Amino acid sequence: MKSDLTKAMEQLQEGQYTCVLCRGDIMYTSRERGVRPLLDWLDGDADIRGFSAADKVVGKAAAFLYVLLGVKEIYAHVVSRAAMGVFKENHISFSYDIATDYIINRQGTGCCPMEEAVSGISRPEDAPEAIRRRLEELKRRSL
Repeated sequence: MKSDLTKAMEQLQEGQYTCVLCRGDIMYTSRERGVRPLLDWLDGDADIRGFSAADKVVGKAAAFLYVLLGVKEIYAHVVSRAAMGVFKENHISFSYDIATDYIINRQGTGCCPMEEAVSGISRPEDAPEAIRRRLEELKRRSL
């Protein structure tokens, strides 16, 4: 019998998802990039506590959101060292393929804006507001 984490990892690869959450027969998936699906799950009705997660890219912002969602374990294809620190501090088991100093923005020109938004934050509960503020700033800039 496959573990929830193994099932989530397989779906991440086979389904071309950006993130997958799995517990037993229940699975949540997303193809959206960035932290948007995590915020949606955090704001929604789904109870994610105790789920296993597989994600393509996890920076510190996503790590804080996973803590708030209550996942028990996570696999990330790419993870930032700051995210690894968040997982360790919050006793979330994690595995990864590639560890990096920081997540690169989509243009490949510097640090991810979400990673920057939470750089000075140490408590998970303070992260969503900072993340939403940054998302709003980015949205206004693109108009």
